[in-house]
Amino acid sequence: MLNKLQFIFFLLVLFLTANVNAQKTDTGNWFLYLGNQKINNRWNWHNEMQYRNYNFAGDLEQLLLRTGIGYNLSENNNNLLLGYAYVYSEPYTAGTDGKLNTNEHRIFQQFITKEKFGRVNIQHRYRFEQRFIEEDFRMRARYFLSLNVPLNKKEMEKNAFYASAYNEIFINTEPNYFDRDRVYGGIGYCFNNNFKVEAGVMTQIISNLSRTQFQIMIFNSLPF
Repeated sequence: MLNKLQFIFFLLVLFLTANVNAQKTDTGNWFLYLGNQKINNRWNWHNEMQYRNYNFAGDLEQLLLRTGIGYNLSENNNNLLLGYAYVYSEPYTAGTDGKLNTNEHRIFQQFITKEKFGRVNIQHRYRFEQRFIEEDFRMRARYFLSLNVPLNKKEMEKNAFYASAYNEIFINTEPNYFDRDRVYGGIGYCFNNNFKVEAGVMTQIISNLSRTQFQIMIFNSLPF
């Protein structure tokens, strides 16, 4: 079974692999921080930052900042949230080494519900976005399904290693309706009930294209 040193070694190998592969392929790397602070038994504050690169680091693809206020319909579950996101992107101009830059503002509404079957922790997230991209306006629906399974303990608790997987599909409200699909698998470690770190690989499918991203994620649910 994995221990802390083995998990740290796994992260180092992932970093080195991402760095080598990024020089030879289109593999990118995403660093994610996801915070969810409990205000009281009903209200919570979501805070998030994602730093996305075309390579291991340094070739910026996108910077995403997201926040929102949520309300639990039942204790610690069935959460409704209203939020805002700012997205700065640097896409390459097709066929060149030059980049553009775009600014996007999003308003979004989401509903999260959780359930558990044995040791399998399941989360469903339904999100609807209104996107203001420069002079353009778009809307998009997203469905996110995730699974977390503790490996060395029965619960997702202190010192637990866990396997993680998710699938998220994005649907536009106008043609072309299919926007993208993300499939992910990884492994994580719970330092305590409020703080965990996770690393894995995500494949993003857009129309007839697909791209692999390494992901390093920090989850923080420390209360105020």
